[in-house]
Amino acid sequence: MTNWVYPLGTAMDGDWDISLGTSDSATAVDGWAHTGLKVATLAAGAAVELPAAGEERIVVPLNGAFTVTVDGVDYPLAGRRSVFHGPSDVLYSGTEKSVTISSSDGGRVAVATAPAQASHPTRLVTAAETPVELRGAGNCSRQVHNFGTPAALEADRFIVCEVLTPAGNWSSYPPHKHDEEKDGETNLEEIYYFETQVAAGSRAPADADAIGYQRVYASDDRPIDVAAEVRTGDVVLVPYGWHGPAMAAPGYDLYYLNVMAGPGPVREWLISDDPHHGWVRQSWDGQDLDPRLPFGA
Repeated sequence: MTNWVYPLGTAMDGDWDISLGTSDSATAVDGWAHTGLKVATLAAGAAVELPAAGEERIVVPLNGAFTVTVDGVDYPLAGRRSVFHGPSDVLYSGTEKSVTISSSDGGRVAVATAPAQASHPTRLVTAAETPVELRGAGNCSRQVHNFGTPAALEADRFIVCEVLTPAGNWSSYPPHKHDEEKDGETNLEEIYYFETQVAAGSRAPADADAIGYQRVYASDDRPIDVAAEVRTGDVVLVPYGWHGPAMAAPGYDLYYLNVMAGPGPVREWLISDDPHHGWVRQSWDGQDLDPRLPFGA
């Protein structure tokens, strides 16, 4: 079976900590065609470059501030202290444009990609402009930054957002899928890039191991069975099938960056819930949102 789980260090390529599914990725993934992800850790004053290619890109600071140069034009990204400190400025590059990412003080940065045909303008989406959604209730409460969704960003193929889940909560739940083009559903590959942290106010020892968990399982006769322990820098690919929950273990907050795209004619996130578990949505009626949200307030 194709490898769908990439712990930190298993998809490195040159200056990149992670390079999967992009136009220049050295790690090949059988059957993967519509989405890509690169992550780099830059020392102070360092830079990484991406040549012009037939893919759209969105640059997402994970920690630190960056300058992104697109075809010779500089775009400063204010960045953030960590992914758990609220939204960041992000930059959509468009297609067939060279991209250089630099940082005077250093930091970690992600680049979400998707092969694309149509050309859209380069656009800076500031942290203040980013739609922040508080989704679910009770122990299914989570926070979503919708900077790369169809309502927020004009793009050709991909849908990009990030989700933050407080310690002990379940996210990407109830389990759902988007692997068919039909009424109420679109066919989308999906990348999960994870980060974790010890929850604020905890009495964790210095050697605490901040972990979370991700589940993916078959929705039809295509085999897939993932139950992965995840930490900062790990990636899980979802080619098809039911996926969820993404679980923040007690004591540890969970972040993930989602990159979705597919072959269908419409750029839209339409899902079907696993019929065994979809009823859980109705149980949120009357429950309060987790008071630990929003992160970065």
